[in-house]
Amino acid sequence: MKRLGFIAVLSMLLVGFWASVAQAAGTPVFNPAAAPQGTHVQTGTPSCSFVTGTQNVTCSSFELAGVGNVDATATLAATYTATIDCRNRGGNVVESHAGTFTATSTSGAISPVNGRLTVPSLTATAPTEAEFLAQQTCPNPNWTKEIRAGTTITLVSSVYTVTFEGFTGAYITIIDP
Repeated sequence: MKRLGFIAVLSMLLVGFWASVAQAAGTPVFNPAAAPQGTHVQTGTPSCSFVTGTQNVTCSSFELAGVGNVDATATLAATYTATIDCRNRGGNVVESHAGTFTATSTSGAISPVNGRLTVPSLTATAPTEAEFLAQQTCPNPNWTKEIRAGTTITLVSSVYTVTFEGFTGAYITIIDP
C-alpha cells in the first residue's frame, strides 16, 4: 500500500514539473471589427506559451478563413527585465535601476490563398546578458553597466497580435501579464 502511495505522489510531482516547464500565456481576444467580415479560425488555435527555463515565448501556427484577399501581419513582443547596477571606476555601485529589453518577432505581410490565411508560428527569444546590457544606460558614461549578481533576466510580459491591412486595431490579441 505504501508503494502505491509513493508512486501516486511521484506521478503528481512529475506532472507538476512538466506543467511548470511549458506554460500557456493569456487567452486570445478577438475583435471582429478589425478583420474582413466572416473571418474565423479554420484550423489550429491561436495560443502562446513560454518555457520557464529559457524564457522564450512561442505562439502557435493556425489558419484563418473568410479573409478574402486582405493581407495580415502577426507580431510577438516579449518584454524582459533585470536589475542593472552602475559601477564607478572605484569599483563601487553608485546607482541601481530596473532595465528592460523587448524582443520582437514578426511574420511580415501574410497573403491569403483562396480566402484562407496561414499564420506562421512566431518565437521571441530571450536576450543574452550581452544583448540586454547593450540596450541599458547609466547616468555617467564612464560607469560600467552590469546585471546585479544573483539576479537574472526575467520575462515580464508578452503581447501577440494579428492585424489586417486597412483595418484599425488587432483582430487577435493575446496578452500575458
